[in-house]
Amino acid sequence: MISRRQTLVASFAAVLAVAAGAGIGQAQDKPYVVGTLFPMAGPGAENGLMFTAGANLALEHLRADKTLKRPIELRAEDSRATPQGGATGMTKLVNVDEALWVLIGFTGVSKAAAPISERAKVVTVNGGGTGPDLAGLSPYFWNVIPLLTNEIQAVIPWMGQQNYKRVGLIYLDDPAGQGTRKELEAGLPKIGAALVGEYAIAATAQQFGAIAARLREDKPDVIYVLTYGIQHAQIFKQLRDNGLTQPFVSSASSGIPSVFGTPEAEGLVYTSQVSKWDSEDPVTKRFVADWRAKYNADPNIYNQNYYNALRLFGLLAANLEQAGKPVNGENLREEMLRVRTFPLVGGNGTFDDKGSISMPIQINQIKDGKPAIIVSGS
Repeated sequence: MISRRQTLVASFAAVLAVAAGAGIGQAQDKPYVVGTLFPMAGPGAENGLMFTAGANLALEHLRADKTLKRPIELRAEDSRATPQGGATGMTKLVNVDEALWVLIGFTGVSKAAAPISERAKVVTVNGGGTGPDLAGLSPYFWNVIPLLTNEIQAVIPWMGQQNYKRVGLIYLDDPAGQGTRKELEAGLPKIGAALVGEYAIAATAQQFGAIAARLREDKPDVIYVLTYGIQHAQIFKQLRDNGLTQPFVSSASSGIPSVFGTPEAEGLVYTSQVSKWDSEDPVTKRFVADWRAKYNADPNIYNQNYYNALRLFGLLAANLEQAGKPVNGENLREEMLRVRTFPLVGGNGTFDDKGSISMPIQINQIKDGKPAIIVSGS
């Protein structure tokens, strides 16, 4: 005969079983939280919008393809394009939102946020910052954009072919800008060239007439500009308004709509990773077709990079789900190092031991307000 105590024990066990089952169901349905740490206001807001748009299209594709068993939820924090904003935003994404994958941009922001994500073993993926010292920043910090070292190494031989011997430089006074100056100082002597004027600027600077006056005295053959966002367009306009006629050269950071729409930027030469929108590669073809349908315009490299950054999460997490492994930072990193090469927009991307992608570099020029490839990457 079953006692009352046995009945109560059995009932309690049944309740626990139901609760446990519900907990399992909830865990299986709980979204994977992916954070975005982009500037959403101020001088870098244009970049933040481009970064976000690329990630959103990747999210649409992952959902449409039912790539993962659990949904993905994006949580956004404003980095303000500053190291302090990066540290504050990453702390919230890690500790409050419990993000396990964070998309990030800008070199200074990345350097401030990386130690926080490393301690939490949260993978952080950069598709916008290009400072040379972002390579190997942390085992949990990866780059889906080639760094400035690659871009400058590609453009210096081209500058030599143009017989540019005297190079003026305007650069943002942050780690990316300082890295650019060092790379140019080291590389220009190889083509018999040198920096003849170096001008560091703050991210908030808007007036460049004084720099223009000094550059007129420096008499450079070419002017290299490294900053981000709308500041690029302001510099090009003000230098032209102040009588400087030398050609401009820049990095991928200038390949943005606000620069294309600036008449004074006509003829600008800038480097970027290979972006061939007429590619027959199926991943690239789908990305370009859906982007054009959605925005009635071609994408740019930042749209491409942040699409790839979220697509990479989908590919890695799907592998872990199939293998029955938890989707966490340690396993994501282990899977990346195991696979190494992934089908991404632009072709296969291969990661090295430091988590940096290798992709060929092309040289572009703005012609009639649109980018045109003048040296194809190989």
